[in-house]
Amino acid sequence: MNEIRTVTHAENVKLSEDGASVVIIDQTQLPNRVEYLTLNRAEDCFDAIATLKVRGAPAIGIFAGYALYVLARQFQNLPYEEFAQKVHEVKEYLNSSRPTAVNLSWVLNRMEGVVRDNAELPVPEIVERLHEECVKIHQEDINMCRKISEYGLSLLHDGDGILTHCNAGPLATSRYGTALGPILLGTERGMKFHVFADETRPLLQGARLTSFELQKAGVDVTLICDNMASIVMKNGWVNACFVGCDRIAANGDFANKIGTSGVAILAKYYGIPFYTLGPTSTIDLNCPTGEDIKIELRDPEEIKEKFYREPMALKEVKCYNPAFDVTDHTLVTGIVTEKGICRPPYTESLRKLFE
Repeated sequence: MNEIRTVTHAENVKLSEDGASVVIIDQTQLPNRVEYLTLNRAEDCFDAIATLKVRGAPAIGIFAGYALYVLARQFQNLPYEEFAQKVHEVKEYLNSSRPTAVNLSWVLNRMEGVVRDNAELPVPEIVERLHEECVKIHQEDINMCRKISEYGLSLLHDGDGILTHCNAGPLATSRYGTALGPILLGTERGMKFHVFADETRPLLQGARLTSFELQKAGVDVTLICDNMASIVMKNGWVNACFVGCDRIAANGDFANKIGTSGVAILAKYYGIPFYTLGPTSTIDLNCPTGEDIKIELRDPEEIKEKFYREPMALKEVKCYNPAFDVTDHTLVTGIVTEKGICRPPYTESLRKLFE
């Protein structure tokens, strides 16, 4: 498989006043251009997350860890109290960029915890601990993706047809991905799958990213419009649905890219197993149900204008543009994590993962 590394840690050969940088593939330029961005300003890091230059819950988390380290380097000459306050402010700022993906807050809180837990050390040593932590977070994600891929592959058979929505492959994570991980791992082992990739409007992550990754990896992929999912299921071409997740509630409800719940409803109707795949870091046991998940609303112009040469609706037409929807746990066949596959009742199986 042609491995795609989404986030890399790039320290400058020569340290400047602003220190190190984070290097990312600009996902908004795919599939026609593969461009890299070198970021070392808080505003640019915020923008990269908010405008989906880096996206996918695990990748956002990795990026946030590196970004907080990069920015903390710029404060390392301050006394501890001022340094800790600056880090806290940057953490809160970055955390506000996308409220739904729990990995973002999980990583930022973990990084800030390093600052608190090492208050007795000189600030430059704390910064080095931050460096160690963000590298560790990245490596953990690589290991996590491999384990999820192994568990997910156990649910598939050679020759299966799989439908996926949005993007949960290497671009959204660190290596294999979550929802695409089993497909890519199986392909490496000589298995053959046929994947139907929803285009995933309005930002077309399925078209621009998922079909790109699968095609590059040699997987038989067919791109379909979101409203074609029903007919390919009815035709008997889909044996399973694999999707990612941005936040999983304690009862098994989960948030994912807008349109996911519709796929789950269709799969239930046609008797097709429906799985969500994600790391335990996306599970929020403090969030009782999907009703408690905050859904990000995005710019209405994404619907009317983005990717079009000219607007496709009148300027005065109102738009409703939620980034995510919540899939009810009753529609979910299983939740695949790096610790195993959870089955209903999810209030019990999810909690057991943390025991």
